[in-house]
Amino acid sequence: MGQSEIEIVLDRAITVGELKTRIKLPNGATLNEASQDQPLMAAVNQEMVDDFAIVAVDAEVAFFPPVTGG
Repeated sequence: MGQSEIEIVLDRAITVGELKTRIKLPNGATLNEASQDQPLMAAVNQEMVDDFAIVAVDAEVAFFPPVTGG
């Protein structure tokens, strides 16, 4: 999505889905809006999660497109 790293300061725990609505992309869309066209996988503290997973104030979150291998 154009950036390798951003820092968002949270004052309380939120869900991955809520975090996606807080992240603004360079084109002005939120990460949530952008993921409607290109599904994203998420990991919190290096564990795969869905949009309902809780993100603690000090968590590391990664978003990436689905991958395949063989």
